[in-house]
Amino acid sequence: MSHYIALLRFTQKGAEHIKESPKRAHHFNALAKKAGAKVEAQYWTIGAYDGVIIIRADSEKKALHLLTLLAAAGNVRTKTLQAFTDKEFAEIVC
Repeated sequence: MSHYIALLRFTQKGAEHIKESPKRAHHFNALAKKAGAKVEAQYWTIGAYDGVIIIRADSEKKALHLLTLLAAAGNVRTKTLQAFTDKEFAEIVC
């Protein structure tokens, strides 16, 4: 399974409803599970980004599907990175 790290920034709508953010995060976890993916972690952050989600999915299509659902809700905008463990990276570069 591949890992994806999504960096989040609240939209105006998301900022206006910030108190609902934890509830939305739990809902997203349920959507991921239903789609056959797993949210490994969610963090709210201080700095250039408002949050981080780490997703594990067995296909890019599943990860993209989840992230499009997240974007369509209109509370956050994302920048997503595919991430590799040390073993996965070693297989790529060796």
